[in-house]
Amino acid sequence: MYSNRHQRSPARNVLGNALTPCSMQPLTGFYRNGCCDTGPHDAGLHVVCAQVTAEFLAFSRSRGNDLITPRPEYSFPGLKPGDRWCLCALRWLEAYDAGVAPPVILAATHEAALTVIPRETLLRYALDVADAGETG
Repeated sequence: MYSNRHQRSPARNVLGNALTPCSMQPLTGFYRNGCCDTGPHDAGLHVVCAQVTAEFLAFSRSRGNDLITPRPEYSFPGLKPGDRWCLCALRWLEAYDAGVAPPVILAATHEAALTVIPRETLLRYALDVADAGETG
């Protein structure tokens, strides 16, 4: 019997479909490939594709993660409201609990987010909720 156990399966989003890119400008993702893909080295689980808001950026900065200030030494341009970025699932959930969670793009949010955030919560914050259909 043929086994493809050595082939990596394509990343899936929270809707069960192929993961789509989150942002190429600014270039996001743990692997800086534009996608909120994850792997064994991504301890922060950078899997939630969010469209950041001023409130979220201020909240993140107040928690010690400044996403506003450019860091050229890391090729990081700094984010502004409206930019899309792959966020850590726990940081998004922390922002949700504080009432400042940014909207998400379901098609670009990795299914691993569901290990931290309930699907129903993500659906309520979805910018692309029309694409979610009546699944599950």
